[in-house]
Amino acid sequence: MKSKVKEAIEKEKTKEGLPKEAFAIVGDPADPETWKLPHHTKAIFRYLQGRIDLEKTVDWDRMPAAVAALSRGGYRGERVQASEEDIIRAARHLARHYEAAGKSAPDTLGALI
Repeated sequence: MKSKVKEAIEKEKTKEGLPKEAFAIVGDPADPETWKLPHHTKAIFRYLQGRIDLEKTVDWDRMPAAVAALSRGGYRGERVQASEEDIIRAARHLARHYEAAGKSAPDTLGALI
């Protein structure tokens, strides 16, 4: 028998096994294809249940790729396809994670915000 929490998580839309809250850009909350720049681990589900702090769910292995994708040079030469407004909002969002962790934000983010 499944727990109610597990059932709720399974019903939630996901992309790469992650909810929309794990992405820096969410075009349409109902359409996972519009979610871009994943930067949290699956532990974000525990955050959504109120069990851990959001900052404990940041995926620091993925952060450099998310940051690079916002830059003009892009990640592996490809910049994220998003409006300038969404790019700036995502840069601010990622910068807040660096700040909360006591880490210096990359110059790439500083140039955008």
